[in-house]
Amino acid sequence: MMKKKPEEISAENVEITRIGRAGYLHSVIPIVDSSGKIIQRVVKPLKVELNFRDIIQIFVGASLLAIPMAYTEETWQLGEKLPLLNTAILASLSVIFIAIFVYANFYRFYLKGFVFEYIKRIISIYLISLFVVGFLMTVIQQCPWGIDNLLAIKRIIIVTLPASMSAVAADAIK
Repeated sequence: MMKKKPEEISAENVEITRIGRAGYLHSVIPIVDSSGKIIQRVVKPLKVELNFRDIIQIFVGASLLAIPMAYTEETWQLGEKLPLLNTAILASLSVIFIAIFVYANFYRFYLKGFVFEYIKRIISIYLISLFVVGFLMTVIQQCPWGIDNLLAIKRIIIVTLPASMSAVAADAIK
């Protein structure tokens, strides 16, 4: 029987378990010595489930860049001038950036068992960002709802790109 080196950690050795009163998922990684005996376990939180705390972090994170971007006249004018196709490309880029960031930070080693949670987190981050931006821009009267709905939507999508980036970054905070 071949002995494993102490620094070798495989997916078979990692245990996923719920810890604490809230029951958040954690990975428990055994650290073994040269004989294969477990000498210590490292407990690391997994952010593969979307919890209430994560939703609050997404709201706050989306607001971080939505506020300064929504107040700039350049974004208002860009909404008027930018073709619909380009606006759709910006929306797609937002979702792609979110998906890449979320995968790299939360699901890289755990996607197989949490595909639904991965998709749910991506959609939630984008939709919450859209809501935050839409609400803010409506309050400051830069979404002409009922007069030019397309312009309102384009402005929201333009500002949602940076807002969703700050939302996903805030979501990564433990």
